Amino acid sequence: MGGFGNFALSFSVISILSGCMTLFLFGLMTGGPTVMMWGWALVGLMVLAVGASLAEVTSAYPVSGALYYQASKLGGPRWGYVTGWFNLLGLLGGMAAGPYGTALFISAWLNLQLGYVPTPGRTLAIFAGLLVLLAVLNLGGVRLVSLLNAVSVWWHVVGVAVIVGALLVIPDHHQPASFVFGQFSNSTGWDHPLYVALLGLLLAQYTFSGYDASAHLSEETVDAQRAAARGIVRSIFWSWIAGFVLLAGLLFAIQDYQRTLTSPTGSAPAQIFLDALGSNLAKALLLIVILAQIFCANAGLASASRMVFAFSRDNALPFSDVWRRLSTRTKTPVAAVWLSVAVPFLLALPSLFSTTAYTAITTINVIGITPAYAIPIYLRLRAGSRFTPGPWNLGSWSRIVGWIAVGWVGFVTILFCLPPVHPVTAATFNYAPLALITVLTVAAIFWATRGRRSYAIPSYGSQGELKQMEDDIV
Repeated sequence: MGGFGNFALSFSVISILSGCMTLFLFGLMTGGPTVMMWGWALVGLMVLAVGASLAEVTSAYPVSGALYYQASKLGGPRWGYVTGWFNLLGLLGGMAAGPYGTALFISAWLNLQLGYVPTPGRTLAIFAGLLVLLAVLNLGGVRLVSLLNAVSVWWHVVGVAVIVGALLVIPDHHQPASFVFGQFSNSTGWDHPLYVALLGLLLAQYTFSGYDASAHLSEETVDAQRAAARGIVRSIFWSWIAGFVLLAGLLFAIQDYQRTLTSPTGSAPAQIFLDALGSNLAKALLLIVILAQIFCANAGLASASRMVFAFSRDNALPFSDVWRRLSTRTKTPVAAVWLSVAVPFLLALPSLFSTTAYTAITTINVIGITPAYAIPIYLRLRAGSRFTPGPWNLGSWSRIVGWIAVGWVGFVTILFCLPPVHPVTAATFNYAPLALITVLTVAAIFWATRGRRSYAIPSYGSQGELKQMEDDIV
């Protein structure tokens, strides 16, 4: 894989047509246009700092184990073990959030096409069907996954251009710039505007996740010490630019704000398409979005299942001997793929009775995977001169950017454990912190009972180890 291919995978997993679109309604409720636009600018800048610092560590340790391998090398096995569990929680949370958001968009398309009425049960059924489809695609082998990733990049680029172009050219009415960059809206029940605005940052922070895929693919990338590091930074930067354009295009095209909030389709972007472009074009653009989201979820499942496989290869998970088994025909970790769709389905079950379940699912993704990014960065800062930088590094800016990254991660992790809706009831409760506490408790128990004895990170140094690593690449 060349540098572009490495960048392409992370760009596809970030997927602005998934994150921006599925949380668009949440953004309209938690601060509205002004928070969505300026929040995107702020979060993108902070995530760029996180990504640049992570890229520096990746340049020094370009190994598929990525985050937990880096943490193990810089801080010892216990740090690596905890980082791996954080990373696993985030990836599985992302596999719940992404396809569930796609199910919402499919429901919206069916509403426009057939008059279908979305319900929590029907949405969950579509979600389950999507997970099975993604599993089948991944079980087809890495060549199929790679082909779909290649198509995904261009589908996202062209799709954003088509959507924004249609929204700017066709409607007779557009919102003024004062609305797009200055309108504040609050439908959360909370009174304090600053708290509401901070909640609104979830839209951008959730979208900017998954760029560690470039690090996970290091072993399959030419000149990985440079290419994988650049893939991380470039995927964030170009997603930042393209996402800003996409959000602006959608907000300028809003015809009726209240109708967008309460759309019978269940999707705010679908209502914008319908009001601004008419039924036929709205359905066509929704199909562009849905296919982009499926591409994103397919890449996400590849990343999640490979994380399960790699973590099991190092004896870090219960029943590791099951999850690390490879298909003799495709070299795909079959059991790891099915585990990577079964757990997300369980995470989404509260959507049957909770009105804020989707927000909680996306929050699980953020508070799981974001700390996993920061731990190797923190350990690199702690190591000081003992850390030997790779060819891609931040030079004299390394410590400044690194501490900004660590501080930002600590801030958003605390923020997204807070309740998003008032009053807090069983239906509006944010259960993401419970998922985080549960996973950390399970990790601590397994570390104490078996992990400290069984968990082992290979050095990947000898020719024999490199040959084994080559045989294990999937």
